[in-house]
Amino acid sequence: MKRYQVIILPSAERDIGEAYEWLAEQDAETAIRWYNRLREVFFSLDTFPERYPLTPESEFLNSEIREIFHGRRQHKYRILYTVSKNEVRVLHVRHGARLALGEIESSEQ
Repeated sequence: MKRYQVIILPSAERDIGEAYEWLAEQDAETAIRWYNRLREVFFSLDTFPERYPLTPESEFLNSEIREIFHGRRQHKYRILYTVSKNEVRVLHVRHGARLALGEIESSEQ
């Protein structure tokens, strides 16, 4: 079975930090559980990362970006990542209620 190296990019680390701080303000224990489970999800991508679907942004950005969801109800986050020959690169961790990447880029122009 092929294994991929999972790399969490600085953009994803920033997203995680912001989400964790917000969650911790609401409930510290929930934030810790969310973070620990998020790490498990990341590293589950070391095998068969293509099992998750392409994002709507893939077409707009002309890149194969995949997504997996993490969390429940109002704490659901999209983990956006790419897959190359030997690597999975985690690009962003975005709250599910946020606009898609392409929508944000379009509105800023």
